[in-house]
Amino acid sequence: MICAIVLAAGESRRMGSQKLLLPFGATTVIGRVVDQLLQSVIDKIFVVTGHNAGKIAEELSARALTIVDNPDYPSGMLSSVRCGLRALPRECQAVMVALGDQPSITTNLIDDLVQAFNMNHKGIVVPVFQNRRGHPILLSTRYRDEILSQYDGAGLRGLLHAHPDDVLELAAPAPSILSDMDYPEDYQRELEALGNGDASLRNKPVK
Repeated sequence: MICAIVLAAGESRRMGSQKLLLPFGATTVIGRVVDQLLQSVIDKIFVVTGHNAGKIAEELSARALTIVDNPDYPSGMLSSVRCGLRALPRECQAVMVALGDQPSITTNLIDDLVQAFNMNHKGIVVPVFQNRRGHPILLSTRYRDEILSQYDGAGLRGLLHAHPDDVLELAAPAPSILSDMDYPEDYQRELEALGNGDASLRNKPVK
């Protein structure tokens, strides 16, 4: 079983409003991210919420996923990763950590990361575009306890630096792996990519 943790707990201070609930195509930013995961080979999805948890849970209520509340979300992203890891079922062999504000990530990329994980003997698969690493990241759950107890200052980057020989870099076809949404201009960039008719950004129906 391969699971996904979607990080959706942030306060969106730089955006000026809750960015995950902004319109995106026929849905919202967070809805778009979750829909791509639902259409992929991922088996179970866990969305970690914090700020505006109730509104985000309501937005996703019709989708087949599990909401995990992170009461410690102001302490940073790693706290949300840890909440998600604690919620995973025992049979989960690997977990994809996805950003809730990265609506350009596609089902094809998600499936490619899973295929690379299954076909190789590496415990960490990370997408790369022009020598820059991005998200989502796929991790073996053998690193679960290590993440729960280490890397407070570095986050998942600390894990990758600690295990360079166990990292597989997968070339991504587009820079979307590097693009999250922090500022209004980032949101406009994502909307323009969607409006330009890029087939990879068209909304897919929810399972």
